[in-house]
Amino acid sequence: MVVIGRNEGPRLIACLESLGERLATTVYVDSGSTDGSAEAAERLGANVVRLDMTIPFTAARARNSGFAELRRLVPETEFVQFVDGDCHVVEGWLAKATSFLVENPGYAIVCGRRRERFPDATVYNALCDREWDTPVGDALACGGDCLTRVEALAAVGAYSVDLIAGEEPEMCVRLRSAGWKIYRLDAEMTLHDANITRLGQWWNRSKRAGHAFAEVAHRHFGSPYGIWQRNVLRTLFWGCLLPLVALLGAVALHPAFLLLLAAYPLQTARIALREGGRRLAWLYAAFALLAKFPEMQGVAQYALNRLTHRRQGLIEYK
Repeated sequence: MVVIGRNEGPRLIACLESLGERLATTVYVDSGSTDGSAEAAERLGANVVRLDMTIPFTAARARNSGFAELRRLVPETEFVQFVDGDCHVVEGWLAKATSFLVENPGYAIVCGRRRERFPDATVYNALCDREWDTPVGDALACGGDCLTRVEALAAVGAYSVDLIAGEEPEMCVRLRSAGWKIYRLDAEMTLHDANITRLGQWWNRSKRAGHAFAEVAHRHFGSPYGIWQRNVLRTLFWGCLLPLVALLGAVALHPAFLLLLAAYPLQTARIALREGGRRLAWLYAAFALLAKFPEMQGVAQYALNRLTHRRQGLIEYK
């Protein structure tokens, strides 16, 4: 087990306690916590790695550090479960996931259903829970929680430490390029505590997603295994091109150009009806379109950084 976290407090304790006897072969990687997380993990019996925070931090760097330490401590390890420190591993998941990888040697990663612990607490938590409800079966990518075949992960160099977000899907692109597969089981995997209570937090999380879309799409542009090109195009259209044409056209040519903005409620209705038409479906649809604006900020920030040769720092929302 590799758990990463920073200042997760009680959530980290719950995460580690959910691992039970596996704590002896668990590495917790702490990224500069000031709440005693590292010490608490040691008391529970986990092996703790404290990252040198003078070096730019990324979640990918934390995962790689934990992976390397686990391989040093237990060289015969065949599979490693990565877990974020704000997640609780569901009982029975590891047995199901391990059995799948043993029985299917062509698969490098298996993941399951990550659920939000308190989906009714805020609309943002509910949106996270919907976001993680991805199709069962062969997948293009996984999230931060996944069971991974050590042989496959080591062969592709693990996670890209320079990515501030999107490191798991990017790593999956390289795995699929090398002939491996990813699968999502129809099984409960982890409970997550997003704890997003403010619009600003949700906005920053969406901006980070836009940056990840742009960086990973650019990194694997032209590859048949590449991802997120369509996400970038949708973000450019809804978050920039359409409103720009509508507003500039209305000012320079005719007010009728503002009618183009009717595409937003129409697209919202289309997504909501596709999602089932219930209250959460309409909220999901509305926020899916609203997210194009912070995502556009992230895409623009990535483009500006490339032009100015600047390294992007973390975009945090907690």
